[in-house]
Amino acid sequence: MRITFLVPPSFNHQQPAERTAGCTSVVYPMPNLYELTVAACLERENYEVDYRFIWTKTADFEYFISKDDSHIYIIWSVNLAIPTDLHVTQLIRRYHPLCDILFLGPAPTYFTDQFLLDEHSFAVRGEPDLTTVELVKCIENQGNFALIDGISFLQNGQIIHNPSRELIQNLDELPFPARHFIAHFPFSNPKLKQMPYTAVVTSRNCPYSCIYCVPSSLTFAREIEYKSVHHCKPPVGFRSVENVVEEIELLASQGYKAIAFLDDNFIWNEKRLIPIADAMKRHGIRWGCQARVDAITENIAKILADSHCQFVDLGVESFDDDILKFIHKKITRKQIIESIRFLNQYKVPVKLNILIGTSPLETKETIKNTLREVKKLKVSQVMFNIVSPFPGTEFYQMAKDNHWIEGDEYRPTDVQRHSILNYPHLSSQEMEKLLFRNNLFFFLSPRFIVRQLGKFHSFKDFTCALKALKIKLFG
Repeated sequence: MRITFLVPPSFNHQQPAERTAGCTSVVYPMPNLYELTVAACLERENYEVDYRFIWTKTADFEYFISKDDSHIYIIWSVNLAIPTDLHVTQLIRRYHPLCDILFLGPAPTYFTDQFLLDEHSFAVRGEPDLTTVELVKCIENQGNFALIDGISFLQNGQIIHNPSRELIQNLDELPFPARHFIAHFPFSNPKLKQMPYTAVVTSRNCPYSCIYCVPSSLTFAREIEYKSVHHCKPPVGFRSVENVVEEIELLASQGYKAIAFLDDNFIWNEKRLIPIADAMKRHGIRWGCQARVDAITENIAKILADSHCQFVDLGVESFDDDILKFIHKKITRKQIIESIRFLNQYKVPVKLNILIGTSPLETKETIKNTLREVKKLKVSQVMFNIVSPFPGTEFYQMAKDNHWIEGDEYRPTDVQRHSILNYPHLSSQEMEKLLFRNNLFFFLSPRFIVRQLGKFHSFKDFTCALKALKIKLFG
């Protein structure tokens, strides 16, 4: 039985959806470790697995589908990719009317019914690793789909939603992602200039209760499914430090020089951080991560600097304490400034994530003040986005109840560019203009340009960064 994972292109001449974070279009391609882990699980069961990353040329994609003879196709779908993935389904059906199509990720977890177009289409809801393997075995053996927790399917014209699957208790039991499928693709990260580059995930989910937050596409799928049963966030799942270090040793032996940790929160405490940082330092691997500001102490900053950490991605959203309190961020402006001071002291580059419109307390002045604060702090990079009322979040229900959503219902938008949110005093158009203005003021400032020019190792690095900036600003 041959199984092929598909990463399709965009069919509307726009940038394709980014499927790892899941809420923007592609600025620079990222390896989707979530589906690569599922691929590794299937390989471990001795299935013949292929992975097709064709995200630029639609003609190439259709030609591949027309000639391919896979028994099962698997697509990791996010909200922005729904139109694309439904179009892909039609293409597949044109050439292979009876093959099975499995949809994984947050889109089929929440918008489940949209993906169940026939009796050979399946939605794998929530955490997909073990569910997908069980479903493939059931398809192969013509078993009873009703016995598989965590899937939805069509039977005799009726949609069947099986009970949720329990979360994986021991993440160490999962194989490392099947990176060999993407070894030929030159993934890069503008914040990590060294090549070859890859990503690693050491945990799943975040315990904090920010009302708007969807940190990654796996987290989103995991949360949607868990909340549907337990009405609360799922517990955080951790890989052991020993398991993480084993993966780092493997990646070092394969020649990787740079790693981005994609955990929702990578830094928990010194006890977990130190052995991982030591492994990075031992192999001379440059790296970066995402963290909360209240996790950054002076000693943590020193550990990061000593182990060649090249960036820390901090989600601060706003510098207004009232807004931070409203959105349940559980940090303060003082903590933000202190964490940046520690990182600057040890010369660890800081990237800030600013999210416009997270609260009805947001105004033009609070947004302008955030930009003023950012400029004073002299951070390396900033990502400005506009909040989206993602279904399944507390903010979605709040926005819906107060009629803040255009058309009164969510529709997928690229949070780096567009808004569907209207407050009585602050419209979506005003937020979009302020977003664009903030991006221009920061990314085209002489200070930012001069700092970045000194970091490029080659003309190719420069042109890649310039292309990413053009996409970010203008699409």
